[in-house]
Amino acid sequence: MNQDPIESSPTLESLIQAIAQHRDKQAFVQLFNLMAGKLKFYAIRCGANEQDAEEIVQEALISVWHKASQFNPKTAAATTWLFRIVRNKRIDFVRKSRPDQIQSFDLFPDHGGEELEIDAESDLTAQFTRTLIEYLPDEQRQIVYQVYFEGKSHSEIASEMDLPLGTIKSRLRLALNKLDSLAKEHMSWLIIILLTTY
Repeated sequence: MNQDPIESSPTLESLIQAIAQHRDKQAFVQLFNLMAGKLKFYAIRCGANEQDAEEIVQEALISVWHKASQFNPKTAAATTWLFRIVRNKRIDFVRKSRPDQIQSFDLFPDHGGEELEIDAESDLTAQFTRTLIEYLPDEQRQIVYQVYFEGKSHSEIASEMDLPLGTIKSRLRLALNKLDSLAKEHMSWLIIILLTTY
């Protein structure tokens, strides 16, 4: 007598596939039990408080239920896919509350293919960002520091620096593009830090 593989030894991949193909509620419950705690912990590591983290994870798991068919095990591991959904929900959550403020995830957008250890990423972002910011021109570096490390909005910086809001946004966008390019150039150095720190 053959056993249902989901019941005998469920994997994240098989649970997601069962949700996608059969709208399997039992598979969803199993996925929730396996991952909800880890996803909540990751949301907190990304900067959410406990209450917000619970809301983010709930929204993320609802997305899993509706979008399970989008999971492709050939392009990403199931855990990576799930963490990315939580990360995106966290980004959406912050942007809704402070739409004019750039956050650390804006400095390093998710490109999909370049995967680093999820838990280590959030710990290293600030250290790595500070190093890369030193490569920016002074006028861009000043704005990035005020936005990223001091939490100021575009309009606040424009007022303090007596510059048009459009100029602030333009300089910030140039800085973010430069940081993104620098991050890619220095990726091997970041990997070395990962390997020696964790």
